[in-house]
Amino acid sequence: MNSSSNTLFLPSNFTITDWSSIESYFNYLNEMPLTTEDELNKFLLYKSELETAIDEDQAWRYIHVNVDTRNEEAKTAFEYFIDEIEPKVESWFNKIDRKLAASVVMRFFEKKHAIPARSLKKNIEIFREESLSVFAELQKEEQEYGSIISEMTIIINEKVYTLKQATELLQENDRNFREQVYKNIIAKRIEKSESFNELLSSMLRKRYKIAVNAGYKNYRDYQHYNLGRFDYTVEDVYNFHQAIVLEVNPLVDDIIQRRKYKLRVDKLKPWDLQVDIEEKAPLRPFSTTTILKENAQECFRSVSSDFGDIFSLLNKENLLDLDSRIGKAPGGFNYPLHKCNRSFIFMNATGSMDDFETLMHEGGHAFHAFYDNHWPLIDYKNTPAEVAELASMSMELISMEHWEQILKDKSELKRAKRMLLEGAIIILPWIAAVDKFQHWLYTNPEHTHHERNLAWTNIYKEFSSPIIDWEGVEEAFVFSWQRQLHIFEMPFYYIEYAFAQLGAIAIWKHYKENPDLTLNQYKNFMKKGYSLTIPEIYKEAGIEFSFSKEYIGKLVGFIKKELDRLY
Repeated sequence: MNSSSNTLFLPSNFTITDWSSIESYFNYLNEMPLTTEDELNKFLLYKSELETAIDEDQAWRYIHVNVDTRNEEAKTAFEYFIDEIEPKVESWFNKIDRKLAASVVMRFFEKKHAIPARSLKKNIEIFREESLSVFAELQKEEQEYGSIISEMTIIINEKVYTLKQATELLQENDRNFREQVYKNIIAKRIEKSESFNELLSSMLRKRYKIAVNAGYKNYRDYQHYNLGRFDYTVEDVYNFHQAIVLEVNPLVDDIIQRRKYKLRVDKLKPWDLQVDIEEKAPLRPFSTTTILKENAQECFRSVSSDFGDIFSLLNKENLLDLDSRIGKAPGGFNYPLHKCNRSFIFMNATGSMDDFETLMHEGGHAFHAFYDNHWPLIDYKNTPAEVAELASMSMELISMEHWEQILKDKSELKRAKRMLLEGAIIILPWIAAVDKFQHWLYTNPEHTHHERNLAWTNIYKEFSSPIIDWEGVEEAFVFSWQRQLHIFEMPFYYIEYAFAQLGAIAIWKHYKENPDLTLNQYKNFMKKGYSLTIPEIYKEAGIEFSFSKEYIGKLVGFIKKELDRLY
């Protein structure tokens, strides 16, 4: 193999054009001897280098198709990878993994790399050649959701808004205007509701097929294992749903009731949920993405100079795409680029405080990717969501202690903190509802669209606040699940946000008590990558990984006290 000084066996100009540009490297790996521990170490490093290079190529194709959903060249390149390259890559990596598992050095691998070893065995167990084409079809459909959303616009007062931009108008003080905006948004969503139902039905059929091919009776059980949830069970998740209802919902109702009282309305409507409770003008901490970057840089640097340096580097290298525009996919993400030791941050900012918080969140992911990049094997950098989201959600709350850098007015600072803490609690029942809905979707695969909407309605009633009055906009309640992109694009990747949110609250509590110690623990757990189990990583962060009603109640009680100080 022709390699450069910066690579082990890949050429310095390694580029993926088609399958033939990769195949020889898989053949080389497959022919490597695996009889000694030294040979194992070399094999693992070579395999990791190839996997890292392929992952980064796919990452850029994904980024380009999200940055501009109208770019046909980017779409073609992304779909070519999915159709022509990825199935062969997956098949070959399975072959390579089986070679390792059957070798005499597997015992060394399991002893030295226990966490990657259990993932490798899991991957071998559920891999099915016949599912590769189904995965390829699914990935294209998963992009379709974002493409539809990116083209959805509404006209208000003769001005065109993306859905994200229009949603920000729900913070305006004119109640009649908010109602008009809300109903316009809902009308546009309902216009597409059947399209989204059809899209999800197509995805459900494919996911069911993947599960059955792998020997599972439903996709829920398959995905629980596929996501590497070795440290908790499906039953644990159900218990967690119930704990949210018992411990979190009462505080959510208190927050919602307070909003109704402060706004002096007889009925609190869905368009009353984002406006300031004292009817102050919406917080607009930045007017351009340039100012957003400057504010974020200052805040990150206040937390740690390392974080400021990392964010500055990403900005300098044009690895931030932050503004909202037509033809851009919805949502936000941080995509680690392990080969070049960078990250790409993508979001849809419109000037709100929520946008600033989102950048704090994605910044946490980016810092995590930098801190765990010292591991020589990519297996240790691919952290599970329960750990990845702990880094991002903790950064949101930790950064709050430094917001005086961007919010000079003390009343605005207090208001912003209150909004973040309220949001951190209000989101938990929604996460539980979305997760429970997905359990229903995939354990009842033959359901109709009507049964699906009815199931969501019943589940959401269990978790939503009865104080909100949906009369006249009942369809908004029924179809509200369609605004959660994870249901379409990342099935079952959502409950982790709730686990991580509670963990982040615990870290923030410690940070308020001892910032230096907590920051060291925060950095230390990020450095660990995926070298430990999830509970062990949480312990490194100085907190528990717990589902218990008592633990959740303790954290909710802490948030209640903090909110009382801010009211």
